Amino acid sequence: MKTIVIVGRPNVGKSSLFNRLTKTRDAIVADFPGLTRDRHYGKLEIQDSQFLLVDTGGFEPKNKEQIVQEMAFQTKQAINESDIIIFMMDYRKGLHPTDEHIADVIRKNDKPKIIVINKAEGILDEKAFSDFYGLGFKNLIRLSSAHGEGISALKDFLLSFDEAIKEAVSFLLFIGFVVTLIGKPNVGKSTLINGLLGEDRFIAFDQPGTTRDAISTEFNWGKDTYILTDTAGIRKKGKVFETIEKFSIIKTLNALEESNIVILLIDGKEGLTAQDLHILAFILETGRSLVVAVNKWDSLDIYEKDKIKNQIDRKLSFVNFAEVVFISALNKTGFSEMMKATKKAYLSSQKKLTTPQINSVLENALITHPPKIIKGIRPKLKYAHQGGLNPPQIIIHGNHLNEIKKDYLVFLESFFRKSFHLVGTPIKVLLKNSDNPFDKKDSKPKKTGLVTRRKIKNEFREKLNKKNISNQS
Repeated sequence: MKTIVIVGRPNVGKSSLFNRLTKTRDAIVADFPGLTRDRHYGKLEIQDSQFLLVDTGGFEPKNKEQIVQEMAFQTKQAINESDIIIFMMDYRKGLHPTDEHIADVIRKNDKPKIIVINKAEGILDEKAFSDFYGLGFKNLIRLSSAHGEGISALKDFLLSFDEAIKEAVSFLLFIGFVVTLIGKPNVGKSTLINGLLGEDRFIAFDQPGTTRDAISTEFNWGKDTYILTDTAGIRKKGKVFETIEKFSIIKTLNALEESNIVILLIDGKEGLTAQDLHILAFILETGRSLVVAVNKWDSLDIYEKDKIKNQIDRKLSFVNFAEVVFISALNKTGFSEMMKATKKAYLSSQKKLTTPQINSVLENALITHPPKIIKGIRPKLKYAHQGGLNPPQIIIHGNHLNEIKKDYLVFLESFFRKSFHLVGTPIKVLLKNSDNPFDKKDSKPKKTGLVTRRKIKNEFREKLNKKNISNQS
């Protein structure tokens, strides 16, 4: 998701606009300057595009008060990490000297900018905004965040910017597939990329937290082209205090979503830790292809190497589809094995399977291990087909599939993976119950209808009896 940051001096309506765009009340709104201090994050959806919206505190760079300086630092950091900047001003109070100073700050940034004049409801004369046009920004929108005027025009602007950004980076998706390095701080991610590139492209320093952003670069290995993404290290949640680090983690998770393959880097000296498993959980949730690389392998003795291998076999048995390679980023050893595993993982995630092949494997799986009989009924798996790629999805149709347990799904996933020789990628098996058109029984006759019929019969009998009595008399 692209990141949009709202900046402006205090009490111009930034939080009101944030709530209006995100359709929430997450940001506190009141007619009180400096109410918002910390950055606030929300999700903005416009048609098929999604954005990460950031509300910031009042920006007063020249104010020397300590709390105001902290707020200014937060805002500057948000500006540096954003993709689109919304600069907000107050029409009723006119152009303020602080606005001019903020304009100087953001003018140095080459990112797309939208100038928003708030509290301008009902103002149609262009001359009334001449002072704001004098700042030299071309994209100016008049709106009222409190009343909702001009919000649709702002969304159109944001959507056009998003399309322009997609066109600018679309060539990356065409020329190569994206590989993201992820791991704890100071495991050697930047050193590994520098070793692959053969140059000091990223800052590599013996201090945790050196990398703060997710930065991508083009890279060729043999005949293949890759987009390598270096990310900030993810520490335990309880140890993350700095706002910069929190924002870096968000960037890391976004890079994870946009990648094709993820290389989980583990520090060989520390072994497999609980934080490594925590990061691995994030990767599995995205369904991305995975390669596990153990770094600093050359600095270990034989006993330590055997110990780590046993630890990986024991703790990573649930991700047995991923290949484990042993490398040294500093000495540039093991790179060939790692890149081979990366390519195999990508090809497996993009493999297209024919429906006859899938059904043949499904038939063999049912013969090898049929599903258990539950409540006197055995689930019937009729046929299957492929439902998607990256990761591969197989959709199975049948009857009584809701009764199938998770352990049987794991068996099917493993059986399909081995049968099709899929390496480095997870596989998803989805079950879909077939509808039985004869399952719906006819509704019972309404009770009122039966009562009415009986009444008619009784009335007919009474009339017949009366007629017989009159005839006899």
